[in-house]
Amino acid sequence: MNKLIYTALLLGGMLTGCTQKATNEKGDKEMMKLELTQEWDKVFPLSEKVNHKKVTFETQYGLILAADLYTPKVAQGKLPAIAVSGPFGATKEQSSGLYAMKMAERGFVALAFDPSYTGESSGEPRRTASPDINTEDFMAAVDFLSKQDDVDADKIGIIGICGWGGIALNAAAADTRIKATVASTMYDMTRVSGNNYNDALDVEEARHTARETLSKQRLTDPMAMAGGVVDTVPYQAPQFIKDYHDYYKTPRGYHIRSGNSNDGWRTIGTQAYANTRFLYYINEIRSAVLVMHGADAHSRYFGESAYHYMVEGKAEGYHFVGNPNPNPQNKELLIIPDASHCDLYDGGWTETAGKGEPKNLIPWDKLADFFKKNL
Repeated sequence: MNKLIYTALLLGGMLTGCTQKATNEKGDKEMMKLELTQEWDKVFPLSEKVNHKKVTFETQYGLILAADLYTPKVAQGKLPAIAVSGPFGATKEQSSGLYAMKMAERGFVALAFDPSYTGESSGEPRRTASPDINTEDFMAAVDFLSKQDDVDADKIGIIGICGWGGIALNAAAADTRIKATVASTMYDMTRVSGNNYNDALDVEEARHTARETLSKQRLTDPMAMAGGVVDTVPYQAPQFIKDYHDYYKTPRGYHIRSGNSNDGWRTIGTQAYANTRFLYYINEIRSAVLVMHGADAHSRYFGESAYHYMVEGKAEGYHFVGNPNPNPQNKELLIIPDASHCDLYDGGWTETAGKGEPKNLIPWDKLADFFKKNL
């Protein structure tokens, strides 16, 4: 497989900054207590309109997730809440933290979390992904928010960015407590892992070859790293590889704990994704969903296909056909003119490396209105 495509698929979290201590805080059950970085180390400045603190919560798999909790400084009573994660292989110090902070500015309690096995969250071996565990990460975040004194447990939504957009849709299909979902610049990680980009390798022979390679890797060196975003981008590389480099490898978005910014996933860390199709039941999501994509994004087809399957029960690129959605009226597809995939990570910039002027392509007020209407 082409290395540029391979490294773009296998974007992950890294160990740096995540240390663990065994304790016995819950009787005989040994838990992992995370030592979290307390100083502000995000790739964006802290808003003066919000309060921020580090928190942790447990998943049903016994993993402890690290998160940043953002709350509006001026607030009364119980508030609606939003859990945010993504992109796939990024950390809460990057795009998901920005989304959470912007939603807190607009009156929501917002939680940006590191998924299992990545960033400051627990889990060994590091930089490993799972369709089940990653979907549970979102549902465990809803558990946490539901128990907060300042949160209205009947008004909780989620935002998934990039690969976590697809995971968010899967969580919304599984968990009816999620009353509204935004999938921003989404990837369907199961589809791209099994079919490659634009379904270019959607044939049994190609999948068999990939399976053979990963199966052998498990015996030769199961801890080998696939690499994050490439350090040097060849001139002839696709534009989206250049865009990834501009976000993850420059001061615009680089972070020490982000696998995409450094050495990525374990080579076998996403093996299960290639043999899974986890959006099978999104046509049965009754709650509100907004799929948001850039008009110029290489990944646009993921969002459009997911939206059409979710509403109509069928879409290009989906081998299965289901029934039309029982609640199509609260589903929306928003295509943002002139926006690339990575523009929806932070709004985009007129020059590389986060220089020039901000393009402000993320419609923050639109997202807030969507959640206020549907929560």
